[in-house]
Amino acid sequence: MYPEYYKVKGQWLLAEESRMDSCVVLREDGTLAVVEARNLKKGDLVALGRTEKGEEGIYLHAKGFLAPEDELEDQFVFRQGRSRETSYARDYDNLFELLKYEKEHGNIVWVMGPAFAFDADARRAMELLIDNGYAQGVLAGNALATHDLEGALLHTALGQDIYTQRSKPNGHYNHLDICNKVRRSGSISQFIKDYDLNDGILCSCVRNDVPFVLAGSIRDDGPLPEVMGNVYEAADAMRGVVRKATTVICMATMLHTIATGNMTPSFRVLEDGTVRPLYLYTVDIDEFVVNKLLDRGSLSATTVVANVQDFIVLVAKGLGLL
Repeated sequence: MYPEYYKVKGQWLLAEESRMDSCVVLREDGTLAVVEARNLKKGDLVALGRTEKGEEGIYLHAKGFLAPEDELEDQFVFRQGRSRETSYARDYDNLFELLKYEKEHGNIVWVMGPAFAFDADARRAMELLIDNGYAQGVLAGNALATHDLEGALLHTALGQDIYTQRSKPNGHYNHLDICNKVRRSGSISQFIKDYDLNDGILCSCVRNDVPFVLAGSIRDDGPLPEVMGNVYEAADAMRGVVRKATTVICMATMLHTIATGNMTPSFRVLEDGTVRPLYLYTVDIDEFVVNKLLDRGSLSATTVVANVQDFIVLVAKGLGLL
């Protein structure tokens, strides 16, 4: 995911969309394309090499965005890991400033698990972020969308009241009713129109023309019409949203987080040729989940161990929306 340069005919060229689990192909026009292995074609010129310091014409620039103060002189220091004991106060302050900047100059993509749909305050906070221009894309699955729409129509999520967290009688049927109603409407946007809904995450996305990709899973019920059951189509659609992103915030979904992290570089090349960092955050209440992304190789991620419902409310408050 780091900036990676390839020496071609005596010149070092940057692979502008470098990412994990992909190959670098030299095109006929002399440009470099980054291509998933499944999309390689017979005759493609693929860069091969096992070193990354320039010996074989491949150079990985892993420390390009480090500030001088990021280089520690002492090799032995306490509290360099990220755990439930870590203070995240500075991370929140940095995130608030980053989001304000990105609203005007960047592209913010949110990767979401269904936890948000179970709490009215979290749904409202995310809705306000989308309404106020802090989202240019949302990646999620069938569960987040189904439970969020259940909250909008029935004020429950999996049958549990999103305000009181009390289970409603026969509430376990609610999400199936929602799946049926949305499928009868034919699409999420038509369902929202048919039932005159105006609150929650999906309603805000539709209202503000924010693109969302719902990647399916083998255990989905329904699913909703927009949910993509073909894993390759879903990955390509996610990639279509991610390729514009300058900040990605992944919350309470391990598989979607890892998938997104694997297709996200640590940098973006702007129209004027400037190379800028791409900021990747992963937030979960479980230390294992946030560290899993680091273990998979996305070393440029900032991890936060927190309840995501509290996290999103704090973000909305920090931006003055609540």
